[in-house]
Amino acid sequence: MHKIITYLVILIFSVTISAQQKSEETAVKKVIETFFEGLHKGDSTLLKSTLHKNIKIQTTSTNKEGVHILKTDTKEKLLISVANKKLEDIYLEKLLSIDIKIDENLASVWTPYEFYFNGKFSHCGANSFQLFNNNGNWEIIYLVDMRRRENCKALKEKK
Repeated sequence: MHKIITYLVILIFSVTISAQQKSEETAVKKVIETFFEGLHKGDSTLLKSTLHKNIKIQTTSTNKEGVHILKTDTKEKLLISVANKKLEDIYLEKLLSIDIKIDENLASVWTPYEFYFNGKFSHCGANSFQLFNNNGNWEIIYLVDMRRRENCKALKEKK
């Protein structure tokens, strides 16, 4: 009888932890979806709601000479860029997958993507988001994206 009770306690504990993990994954995914909704709509207020006040934003690419570039931007520059999106311009960052890893109050999200501007392919790459659970609110604390115009087929195949 003691073994059955122990087994039931372990089972209930495992199911509870699994449900909590899924709930946190859902909350993190919602932040990422809201970020992109703000980007696509040109809604800087919506996008800002996903960002921590001290977020770090970077972009990496390779120039025509093959030199790897790392550029740092500010939260303000990102928000102004989104706010200045023309109504007639259509941004679509098509996520090819979303991989979420969580450990307590830290989450990491990897999203390979293709970016289309006004329906025309622009570039592809991957985003890496780091999120912090700020006492019940998941916030993006670090965002780095990689951009390239070539070899995007290989990215799709890795999906």
